[in-house]
Amino acid sequence: MAFAGSAHYQAYEDDAHPHVAARARLDVLARLMDNAFVIPGTGIGVGADALLNIVPGAGTLLATGVSAYLVWEARQLGAPRMLLAKMAGNVGLDAVISMVPLVGWVGDVFFRANVRNVKLLQDHLDKLARLKAEDGSITTSWQVVK
Repeated sequence: MAFAGSAHYQAYEDDAHPHVAARARLDVLARLMDNAFVIPGTGIGVGADALLNIVPGAGTLLATGVSAYLVWEARQLGAPRMLLAKMAGNVGLDAVISMVPLVGWVGDVFFRANVRNVKLLQDHLDKLARLKAEDGSITTSWQVVK
């Protein structure tokens, strides 16, 4: 499988499927941060966000920085201010939850801000594509070609 944002994904990016590379990159990053690993015997996924927050202060700061990057990417893709505000709210809530020792780690397992934010962006881009399709312009979907 090619890495998100690699030439493999960009080969499928055209007028009919805009932002494929960015979508794939953000999806991979969100899954890495929120549910990359499964706790054996539980089926509960944890990601780098929860693991980073084991390190007080620096881990939380780094995890919040990666989450903020996702919001920045959404802005680069033309997300409206209201959507960016919702995404920033999710990042803020995740940061506040993460600051509480032990409770924050458990909170990161159940509140997946990055996956939630990518889903919000996905819904927005799909809605935008449907509206453009009605005008006869372009169509798109969040599907990543493997």
